[in-house]
Amino acid sequence: MKKIINKEILEYLAELARIELDEKKEKKMIKDLEEILDYFEEIKNVDTSKIASALSGAETVNVIRKDETLNKDLCEKREKLTSVFPEKENGFLKVPPVFEQ
Repeated sequence: MKKIINKEILEYLAELARIELDEKKEKKMIKDLEEILDYFEEIKNVDTSKIASALSGAETVNVIRKDETLNKDLCEKREKLTSVFPEKENGFLKVPPVFEQ
């Protein structure tokens, strides 16, 4: 395979990753990246035509249930408890701020 990673590209990648590379590390990194890219080229040549896609979604089933009250007593208790709360706003219980600005 032709060489894709050169010193310029490696310096750009190192800048993006905010890492410093000395000359010795640069040479090793270029070699390692080239080997990784060569491996990806090998993987691209693998025949996957007989493998079903895991992303097809053909076997998915809608699992959403109807939204309904499960316990009327619980709802009545909630109403009773929130009715005595000192402050409310837009249907929510209002509490003092936790953090100061």
